Amino acid sequence: MKKQINKQRVVVTGVGVVSPIGTGVDEFSRNLFDAFCGLTHQPIMEETGFACQVAGIPDISNSHLLPYIDDYGLKNSSLLLQYSILAGLEAWKSAGFKIPENHNNDADYDTGCIIGSGIGPLDLISEKLVPNTDPKRKRKLRSTIVEQSMPNAPSAHLSMALGLGNQISFNSSACATASEAIITAAERIANGKAKRMLAGGAESVSTHGWIGFDIMRVLNRSMNETPKKASCPLSENAAGFIPGAGAGILLLESLDSALDRNAPILAEISGTHINSGGLRNGGTMTAPSSEAVIKCVQESIKDAEIKASDIDYINGHLSSTMADVLEIQNLSKALARTKDNFPLINSLKAQTGHCIGAGGAIETIAAIMQIQTQKVAASINSKPLHPEIAKIIDEKSVPDNAINHQIKHVLKTSFGFGDVNACMILSKY
Repeated sequence: MKKQINKQRVVVTGVGVVSPIGTGVDEFSRNLFDAFCGLTHQPIMEETGFACQVAGIPDISNSHLLPYIDDYGLKNSSLLLQYSILAGLEAWKSAGFKIPENHNNDADYDTGCIIGSGIGPLDLISEKLVPNTDPKRKRKLRSTIVEQSMPNAPSAHLSMALGLGNQISFNSSACATASEAIITAAERIANGKAKRMLAGGAESVSTHGWIGFDIMRVLNRSMNETPKKASCPLSENAAGFIPGAGAGILLLESLDSALDRNAPILAEISGTHINSGGLRNGGTMTAPSSEAVIKCVQESIKDAEIKASDIDYINGHLSSTMADVLEIQNLSKALARTKDNFPLINSLKAQTGHCIGAGGAIETIAAIMQIQTQKVAASINSKPLHPEIAKIIDEKSVPDNAINHQIKHVLKTSFGFGDVNACMILSKY
């Protein structure tokens, strides 16, 4: 007889963020609602012949957690690892836990970690590992190079810092990576396999990681002189995405565990779904199958046991490419909502650029900030709407300024190369 599992409710009790609009949740939230754009012209991209010379790069110099990077011996490690440590420790502390002063504490078998990346520690590999892979230069490489360059380094190092003894792993699903990590972690808690999980994604600053997108001509090469306007989701001016970097990590927890320790509850993950279009019916390596996207949205709503009409706000994938039109078309069909009936929607990528494997988590944290404040942030650079989008939704659905709005249920969408999709329903607790 098959064992019956009583599903646990999953809540978010802590968040940590490193992003182009702020390192630390306080700075991030303030700049989110102030419609600050963190995109800047990058001389290195100009010098190396990029057609796109704009990017979103975090500043971690003022992080109060920066001393831990030195303490853990990670000062010369990949930014992927450094960003993950800063965001992970912030999430841990904000959930009400203490950072161990040493590694003498027992392993916590109830808590795990899944941190993904779309590109991985390519900065460390390209700047240190490859140039020094030579008999005459290998002495410049330290014996820690493997533990810092392996893709699962962020999860492993957070496990070491905090003593985490549950699942410790890495995932990679292009631009759906971080959302997939959060969903996978939430499912583990819901199924009683863990009480708590750190989950999210990170991406380092790497021209080697971005050059392929430039060659594909999917980056915006027309606004190098006006970087603050270079990412314009939903707009008729959308001409390609802007690369970004950073990390977003959430501390997920069973509701019972959170209540037992009187933890702050920021939101509930009430519904999730992951799928792929199988690269069929219009789905390709670089384009989504509409059928699969619609199914992913609808299944996440079904999992949350709500109706499509209950969605108050959408935190879109919307990356400032021509795929924005298709995303709105798919959302309208999935929700059976259009024009005045369409929910409020915005895209953080106008402010941060596309943080690839970290994007889904950073954007989920932004959605949680909007649930907490009951305010929807502006979607900057989105007007005028693309004509095909304007046929489906009203301009009022895309706020020009931060506005007060009752938010109970948020739809968070993430779609990635390889025809992969991840959707979540985030609910006010």
